[in-house]
Amino acid sequence: MRAYAGDGFLLADDPYAHRLADVADRARQAEVWVAELGDEVVGTVTWCPLGSPYRELAARDDQAEFRMLAVDPTIRRRGVARALVDACLARARADGAREMVLNSLPQMVNAHRLYAAYGFTRAPELDRIVRDEASDGAAVTLWGFRLPL
Repeated sequence: MRAYAGDGFLLADDPYAHRLADVADRARQAEVWVAELGDEVVGTVTWCPLGSPYRELAARDDQAEFRMLAVDPTIRRRGVARALVDACLARARADGAREMVLNSLPQMVNAHRLYAAYGFTRAPELDRIVRDEASDGAAVTLWGFRLPL
């Protein structure tokens, strides 16, 4: 959550903050991977395998999806996000996926640069507007990206 909040993408009372903080639920229903520096967790990503309720965008069995990529703001530009994306792409290829899809907030321009460096392209057909009933139906726009594997 510190990564999202530090960049101004998330307020403490945002209902999505509770979802991010519920690592136990993500670990039960998806896979939570971490990057460590020494004995400290400095990055995380949620891998969304087939059948996971966290798999919201990947509609086909040959698609892979990861979500909630975040890196501690104090150690950015040291390859942590890249290592996490590399792990996701390796897993997708090992699972036989032919495409990786993901969503990102439009204002996450640093993430978009990282995805572009891998060859991800904007996929407006994957854009979504999510309404959070816990916050009186506030709308959040998510941009779609895809990468053929």
